[in-house]
Amino acid sequence: MAAKRAKPRKAKKRAAKATRKARVTSAAVKAKKRSRHKLSVSHHNEADFRAGLRSHAVYRDLGIADATAGMAVAHVIRHVRPAEDDGAGEWHYHEVDFQMIYVLKGSITTEFEGTGAHTMRQGTCWLQPPGIVHVVRDYSEDCELLEIVMPADFATVTLTGPP
Repeated sequence: MAAKRAKPRKAKKRAAKATRKARVTSAAVKAKKRSRHKLSVSHHNEADFRAGLRSHAVYRDLGIADATAGMAVAHVIRHVRPAEDDGAGEWHYHEVDFQMIYVLKGSITTEFEGTGAHTMRQGTCWLQPPGIVHVVRDYSEDCELLEIVMPADFATVTLTGPP
């Protein structure tokens, strides 16, 4: 009786091992389809901040778009004009697959369609779903954000008024 049980156990182990191997092989094939990424190191340099999407902010590119062949972009956004001086944005959305923002310094208040205004402070991280309509309402004088977006080349659509 013991010999009969041993065979099914060995067969189950072989089947489980084959399944694990198939999963690993499948993951490896998927990984090979993506372009190889290059090492990218970006040290802080004030001279690297440049004008960008919004007139009330400057952007420091972190080199991720080049390193990932356009799969993603990462930049530090520094708000440079007070919100009271028309520094806040307009209602808009981004045509992206992924957008994550992390508050490095200060605070920012953004209103999202359907959920209202949210004030994010230093250490806050949020994920903006693709296509969510939003507007920047306010930010502190020292506001700095880290933003990661996929793909690197994306469109921003500005609306003529509230949604």
